[in-house]
Amino acid sequence: MTRVPRGYIARRRRTKMRSFASNFRGAHLRLNRMIIQQVRRAFVSSHRDRGRQKRDFRRLWITRINAATRKELILNRKMLAQVAVSNPNNLYTISNKIKTID
Repeated sequence: MTRVPRGYIARRRRTKMRSFASNFRGAHLRLNRMIIQQVRRAFVSSHRDRGRQKRDFRRLWITRINAATRKELILNRKMLAQVAVSNPNNLYTISNKIKTID
């Protein structure tokens, strides 16, 4: 049987995956099967860590607010949420004050 040249679709798919793996090292950059596995793993990790990042920042903000309220500010998270809705500029000055306290 003669060899049938394949179309460009599979090559385009592999090239797309290879572009996602451009910063990987070793076999993770060179071998197609390894590229697919590592890119999928990276996408799963990035999706998971976006939610984790939101949780971590929320914990950090709550900790900073609690530290500030113990020192001199008399605000809790609900009050700050109300300030954020009603007047964002005041929230910005409050957050700067909290940063200087830390």
